[in-house]
Amino acid sequence: MKIMIASLAAASALAVAAPAFAQDTAGTPEMPNRTFSGPRVGAVLGYDVSRSGSSVDNDNTRNQKQSINGMLYGGEIGYDVPVGSNLVVGIDGEVTGSTASYRRTVEPNTFNLGRVDAGRDLYVGARVGYAVSPKALVYVKGGYTNASYKLQGRNGTGDSTEDYRITTDGYRVGGGVEYAFSPKTYGRIEYRYSNYSRANFNFDGNTSDRFDVDTDRHQVVASYGLRF
Repeated sequence: MKIMIASLAAASALAVAAPAFAQDTAGTPEMPNRTFSGPRVGAVLGYDVSRSGSSVDNDNTRNQKQSINGMLYGGEIGYDVPVGSNLVVGIDGEVTGSTASYRRTVEPNTFNLGRVDAGRDLYVGARVGYAVSPKALVYVKGGYTNASYKLQGRNGTGDSTEDYRITTDGYRVGGGVEYAFSPKTYGRIEYRYSNYSRANFNFDGNTSDRFDVDTDRHQVVASYGLRF
């Protein structure tokens, strides 16, 4: 996360320090998509929910917590290309973390999860947008996401605790609205859904074979960024 923050700071400094090298790309009513052009970098903040894709619990009861939620935070980079007068196509990359977690307050009677923490989430994908004006872009997106979760298991007596990490692969789809505050600054509101279907465990430096999972993730985020 420190590397990500440093990279975002460096990119932002470059955008501010070198305006003479950037072309003013403000759109017009005839070609509104020209506003949404070129490289960009931004910060992301939002609400994050991860839950099991199945209602079936991991033992004979169904009263255990099936989801975790918290605040999402991180950064994004991307590049957009206007097509025709209204269309915009682009690529996105994102690195985020999350405060979503679960702490079991009562020791389970059988070996079970006592703690779950969402870890880092990596995303790369594409988007297609339609400029409804020189300041507003409506878009849809989709791509690949790789997320990690830290898990802790306990037995019923409390004398055995094991920590491990699960890394998951899946896809993400979403959509949103981007607003250009100026030719060089933008804000965005976005909803996205992710599904993770493959995973592996990492325990004590050893990585397991890949196996099937079914985990859903829902996020509502806001972004603020710079174009240069």
